[in-house]
Amino acid sequence: MTTVAAELGGGLIDGRAFDVGAARERARQRRLVTLAVVLTIPQLFLWYRIATGAPFNVLALPDMPSDPFLILLPVFLIVVIGVMVAMPLAAGRSPHQRVRPEEIDVTFDDVQGLDGVVDEVVQTLNTFLAYQRYRDRLGGTPRRGLLFEGLPGTGKTHVAKAMAHHAGVPFFFVSATSFQSMWYGATARKIRSYFRALRRAARQEGGAIGFIEEIDAIATTRGGLQPASGLATSHFGSSEGTGGVVNELLVQLQSFDTPPAGIRLRNWVADAFNAYLPADRQLRRQAAPYNNLLIIAATNRADSLDPALLRPGRFDRRLTFDVPAKDARRDLIDYLLKRKAHTAELDRADLRDQLAQQTLGATPVILERLLDEALIVALRDGRDGMGWSDVQHARLRTELGLTSPVAYTPHQRRVVATHEAGHAVIAHLAGTRRLEVLSIIKRGTSLGLLAHGDLDEVYTRTRGELLALVEIALGGHCVEHLAFGEPSTGASSDLAAATQLAAEIVGVHGMGDSLVSLAAVQQSTLAGTNLTGRVLSDTRARNEVDRLLAAAKGRVTELLADNLHLVSALRDALLDRDELVGAEIDTVLAQATNQRAHEVDGHDHPSGPMRSDGTASSR
Repeated sequence: MTTVAAELGGGLIDGRAFDVGAARERARQRRLVTLAVVLTIPQLFLWYRIATGAPFNVLALPDMPSDPFLILLPVFLIVVIGVMVAMPLAAGRSPHQRVRPEEIDVTFDDVQGLDGVVDEVVQTLNTFLAYQRYRDRLGGTPRRGLLFEGLPGTGKTHVAKAMAHHAGVPFFFVSATSFQSMWYGATARKIRSYFRALRRAARQEGGAIGFIEEIDAIATTRGGLQPASGLATSHFGSSEGTGGVVNELLVQLQSFDTPPAGIRLRNWVADAFNAYLPADRQLRRQAAPYNNLLIIAATNRADSLDPALLRPGRFDRRLTFDVPAKDARRDLIDYLLKRKAHTAELDRADLRDQLAQQTLGATPVILERLLDEALIVALRDGRDGMGWSDVQHARLRTELGLTSPVAYTPHQRRVVATHEAGHAVIAHLAGTRRLEVLSIIKRGTSLGLLAHGDLDEVYTRTRGELLALVEIALGGHCVEHLAFGEPSTGASSDLAAATQLAAEIVGVHGMGDSLVSLAAVQQSTLAGTNLTGRVLSDTRARNEVDRLLAAAKGRVTELLADNLHLVSALRDALLDRDELVGAEIDTVLAQATNQRAHEVDGHDHPSGPMRSDGTASSR
């Protein structure tokens, strides 16, 4: 037992030397014996005919009829009958794609940032490869179902391919939507055909891995979708996807050891003879062989699946694929840059750390797409490798959108620059934000923008941090009051963001005067209820949101009035360069701070409030 535990634990075992390889070799030898028997029988018969001097005569072709109609009519009938037979057969055919392990070039070395998931997967794969030792010597039941859940692009299909590559067994990929059919009952037949093909491959190859992509398309909770009004008794109303299809999937997941046709025929013959034999001379029925199968399902909506699918014996292990943390993103960046042309600048550890910090919430697919976009930027400029500036430019394009040239009037240009400078100054004074991009270049529906992020990777926020985000959102609105005497419509989206944050503070996080969570009210009503609307419809909560926003506006206005020199410096820099990125923002703020300190030390008069044209004036 200790030996088996040592074999199944630790790293990935070699399936060719374990039970899967042994079963594959036995199946190969059986096929050779069958082929030898099939070829030997006609060969012996031919030699017998030759030895007896009675060889075969060449068969003469029959005379063809002279009337073409007599030829075309049978052909037409054969075609029509063939189409009529083929249509229902094709409707129930399994839609899977079978991939041999040697066709898969993904290994566990290519899986980065998912160490915890990979460890669990390797352990599952070890018991799959050594299933006979695990069953016979340890008495265990190998795990036969894995559910991969997580956001799109987090590596679910990638890990499944790596498992199939290392297992050395056929990989049956199928999209759950391809099971669906316009013919009633055909979906269930397709599912049966899919599992039948898996069992056949497992007997021939020692094992098989099935992968069902987006399984929630056919396996949502039964009764979760109500039939259309007036169609409750029709086939259209009794949706096959929420009833019979789920039932069929549950049956197939529990019927891995269904005997093949040969064993069923043998047992039928045995039963026929046993009807005439005494009890002590009954023919022995053959038990169904163990089919070494592993079914993997992937979904972005695991909570919508039918609970019966998640019980032990079906998908009894759920593996969650989260977006990678900072250290995992750094490993992904190192791995991806090994495969993509780049300059020596991107080999610097500090720049790679900075990129990992900037890509909070990015999935592996998003990171790879970002670097591919940076390569496109470099190629467009006539270079064969990306540099740091190309990566930053690609970030602006992928995260913030493409630029849209717009002809501002001089006054509009100054208003937008002042507005964005107000956001940036409040974010700078908060002390917890990293200023990444400050721009007055139009992208999408936004005339300008401030992109900022956390200094460190955080998973929870305090009330003060949330209030700081509210104040940053109000920065543009307040600075327009100070600079021009009235706000513009450009602050409407900022007010919406500030209101939503304030509603969450009051109605979700219990950070106001009451601990009542209005999110609980939302969860008990129909899906899609707007939380902000529910908070604002509550008189007490609305008044508290009003007080919170008013207090934030007062603080922001006071901060901006005391730091107009920073607003002016950023505004002028934007008017001159249109866009400031990263360190450029910090440099402008530092220079403005030093200049203000010099003026104060030299007893110069500081800049007064802004006039309505947005320029600084002295009192």
